[in-house]
Amino acid sequence: MPARTSAFHWDAEVRPGLRVAFTAVGAGNLALHVGDDPDTVRGNRRRLESAMGVPEDALHFMSQTHSDRVAVVDRAPQGAPDADAMVSPDGSAPLAVLVADCVPIVLADAPVADGGTGATAVVHAGRAGVGNGIVGHTVRMIRSHGARDVAAWIGPSVCGSCYEVPEDMMQAMAEMLPQAASRTPRGTPALDLPAAVAVQLARVGVRVDSPAGHGTGCTVENPELYSHRRDPGAGRIAGLVWRA
Repeated sequence: MPARTSAFHWDAEVRPGLRVAFTAVGAGNLALHVGDDPDTVRGNRRRLESAMGVPEDALHFMSQTHSDRVAVVDRAPQGAPDADAMVSPDGSAPLAVLVADCVPIVLADAPVADGGTGATAVVHAGRAGVGNGIVGHTVRMIRSHGARDVAAWIGPSVCGSCYEVPEDMMQAMAEMLPQAASRTPRGTPALDLPAAVAVQLARVGVRVDSPAGHGTGCTVENPELYSHRRDPGAGRIAGLVWRA
């Protein structure tokens, strides 16, 4: 488990030469849209890239708006695409997805040496994203580039006990995904977005490889993670995938 001061909540080589990580507050806020000084955020991003071992400004970020859009990117960043998922068809582009309660998902195909494409992807799946099918859209996009053996890693997000919502909202989601229905410890209605995402991945034949030996964590309950619900205007952690 990373130390408390680590930039990473979880970090591992998941396939030969391929790393997946989810940051902690030790990495600092990585989002430009929450009111922090832009130069400070850019400095946090540069330090993160150094910790990852990738070149400065190599990391791809998105302009996330809870859409169902999937961007296909190449190695050189060309600005932040207006999308809530990104696919790197050959896995050469380091990718980042920002969250502070929504579910960050990383996808990866088998490496070329094992007959795969090496393709990678990241997905931002909040309540809207779960509802509009961003998970399935991204899986179909990565497969359209030849990926066949896709695995997923689900990062820290608000848990089903902490994401309190109105009853009608829970019921509407449960009609589509019964596993999304949950309750808080007080018995009030809630949504379990990680469970919903796991079901959506299973429906499209993607296995989830859980971070070994380390719980993904609830962003609301864990002060080492940013949470908008706990602290409105909080920073953002990142889900990451890159070639080491």
